[in-house]
Amino acid sequence: MTFRSGFISFVGRPNVGKSTLTNALVGEKIAITSAKPQTTRRAIRGMVNLEGGQIVVVDTPGLHRPRTLLGERLNDLVAKTLSGVDVIGFCVPANEKLGPGDAFISEQLNDFRRAKLIAVVTKTELVSRDQLAAKLQEVGQMRDWAAIVPVSAVAGHQLDDLTGVILGLFPESAAMYPTDTVTDESIESRICELIRESALEGVHDELPHSLAVTIDEMNEREDGSMVDIHANVWVERDSQKGIIIGKGGSRLREVGAVSRKEIEKLIGKKVFLGLRVKVAKEWQRDPKQLGKLGF
Repeated sequence: MTFRSGFISFVGRPNVGKSTLTNALVGEKIAITSAKPQTTRRAIRGMVNLEGGQIVVVDTPGLHRPRTLLGERLNDLVAKTLSGVDVIGFCVPANEKLGPGDAFISEQLNDFRRAKLIAVVTKTELVSRDQLAAKLQEVGQMRDWAAIVPVSAVAGHQLDDLTGVILGLFPESAAMYPTDTVTDESIESRICELIRESALEGVHDELPHSLAVTIDEMNEREDGSMVDIHANVWVERDSQKGIIIGKGGSRLREVGAVSRKEIEKLIGKKVFLGLRVKVAKEWQRDPKQLGKLGF
């Protein structure tokens, strides 16, 4: 049997289901999900290992018009990533109208001539058959796609069809990564992302962009019973610090409890999680602070 492997990135407006689709294909949570824009901040690679090939899904930040130095760096990361992939999947939710944001992203795709372009209509579980048919026709008029595939990552519908289309567009090649690998992300990075995901829930609009997480220490206890993790949640202003901590520390305790459960699932051990909230003033615009926070 011919073996194929390559790289695909999904692009689209915020909250179109890119990270959810990545996790569904990989079969494990490697990318955090949130309704907040610009949730994804790194190029996160997940491996889909199949009998006939290996699909490396590179989950990237969303293409957008940047307003900060962080935004510029994220756009640069996206451009660099998309320049090297074999296939780009343009994601459009089945339950939302096409708008200026979709047109902007579609226009940007003209810059990446190396990649084959497919359209992925997501969230199909939310619409009727007639609505889906109309959406597929509408998306088909945007450009000459190599394929248009409707999927539901939540319900698991037609994911096999999608992987089949992607593999068919890949070159014949040996696997890029060992076939028992699901991601090249470090455990520490994944833990930071899980904490940030918990902190994103329920906060208002300006805060998501201002949140970052770093780990100070991570050590397994001598008796092997537990892993101690001490992490920092970074914000840009003192007023934001109060929002994350909450009245009497209630909000921070909730963030810790939710993220601890996810971390325990990830590492398979009990976890003591210590969180501190710190301020790095206007870090999104400060090159030195960005470097310290890993951007």
